[in-house]
Amino acid sequence: MSFDLGEAVAQENLDGLAGWAVDLMDTLGGAGAAVVVGLDNLFPPIPSELVLPLAGFSASNGTFTLAEALIWTTAGSVVGAILVYLAGALLGRERTRALVAKIPLLKVTDFDRTERWFTKHGTKAVFFGRMIPLFRSLISLPAGVARMSFPLFLALTALGSLIWNTIFVTAGYLLGANWHVVDDYAGLFQKVVLIGAGIAIALFVVIRLRSRRGDPEATQVLKPLDR
Repeated sequence: MSFDLGEAVAQENLDGLAGWAVDLMDTLGGAGAAVVVGLDNLFPPIPSELVLPLAGFSASNGTFTLAEALIWTTAGSVVGAILVYLAGALLGRERTRALVAKIPLLKVTDFDRTERWFTKHGTKAVFFGRMIPLFRSLISLPAGVARMSFPLFLALTALGSLIWNTIFVTAGYLLGANWHVVDDYAGLFQKVVLIGAGIAIALFVVIRLRSRRGDPEATQVLKPLDR
């Protein structure tokens, strides 16, 4: 028996972004899920917290498998992040800031805040940034501007995106028609991620400081050169 995801969503009275996303996935299958999730990187106001559970919902109804949903959504996240990374690398800092200022619902201060976070935390910012709203879309820009190692950027982006996507796609898959419940808890989950990232960074700093304190070479005072 065939399943029409668009018809099922119509019965749920979905419209706007959710309705458009479901129509695209119903038409293109997994590729549609990749396109929608990829746009989350290119146009931050599109919330992946809404799109990813929809991909899980469509998988639960046979439009594609759960594994395919995870593969396609993660591929979309990675491709979108690569495009943003390349934009930052090609445009440079000032032109990137000017471009951000022209994107609806974004402010230059959003880029500045993300850039400061990247400068301070580097690789950890790219990894954890995939799980934080707005930062998830913008973190690729300062990474590109700074010409971060592309293989490293790619690996961190793929891993962070896979973790984030797995949680929301699987939740939508298990909840089925009640996929929208995920959105109610998305904010709480993101706070948990932020707290976890803060704790991880704090522990790293403490461990690094203690190791430097116990390393004679790290604290050795050099004598002035004889003239």
